[in-house]
Amino acid sequence: MTSIRPFCAVLLALSLGGPAVAANSPPPSRNSAAEASADGAIDLQRFMGTWYVIGRVPNFIERGHVASVNQYELREDHKVAITYRYRDGFGEPLQEIRARASVDPDSGNHGWRTWFYRVVPTHSRVLEVAPDYSWALIGYPGREMAWIFARTPDMDKALYKDLAERLRDEYGVNTDKLKRVPQHADQVGKLGYEVPNVR
Repeated sequence: MTSIRPFCAVLLALSLGGPAVAANSPPPSRNSAAEASADGAIDLQRFMGTWYVIGRVPNFIERGHVASVNQYELREDHKVAITYRYRDGFGEPLQEIRARASVDPDSGNHGWRTWFYRVVPTHSRVLEVAPDYSWALIGYPGREMAWIFARTPDMDKALYKDLAERLRDEYGVNTDKLKRVPQHADQVGKLGYEVPNVR
């Protein structure tokens, strides 16, 4: 959340989701995962803005996308406009998918219902957000899909490992399928990264 299955899931946010948090926020500390809490309500204003898709369980909507980014814009009454931008390869044109989401205030703003192409609804959940809103974990019913979001396109390897383990241990996600999303061309072909649709 959206990642458009997160908010295909919004989360691709598929998921979820200011004042909007700037994309150039300082990088999170390595122990940010240990400090986060899944119990508190999500501050929708802070959640809005740009989220880079750092990791995901590949799905039919986002498979092979690189440079994936979700942009969330809060509208009135817990309504969110979502724009998912991506490329099929780093030499390919930028593409985008637009969606809308309705956030359940009774869930502490964790529960999202997202519509794609105006008619296809999907549910997702903001599992956890860093105290400084520098990263977020997004889940999907059935635990077969999940996303790791960040405010910047780069994430420390140790933090990524911590968050992946958190998805597995705290939320029951099968992280054997979790892949990092290339945000830079030099990441293509590296171990653990998803293969682009176009090389």
